[in-house]
Amino acid sequence: MMRAVILSLLALSTTACAFPAPYDPLPTSVYQWERRQEEITRREAERRRLCAIRNEDSEGYDRDCRRPGDPQS
Repeated sequence: MMRAVILSLLALSTTACAFPAPYDPLPTSVYQWERRQEEITRREAERRRLCAIRNEDSEGYDRDCRRPGDPQS
């Protein structure tokens, strides 16, 4: 029984090492940088739009709309 537990833990730990976490590679061309910046701007505008219609007293507002350094009201 103990051997099975050890083997399963070993298998899980080696599997985790075999598949690294995905990441977004940095853009290499001007066009890719522009698209990246436009995407960041679009996401921030959408976040601000949703925060504007959300109730400030809600848990979701604190989670999604507060940023570090924002003044506390």
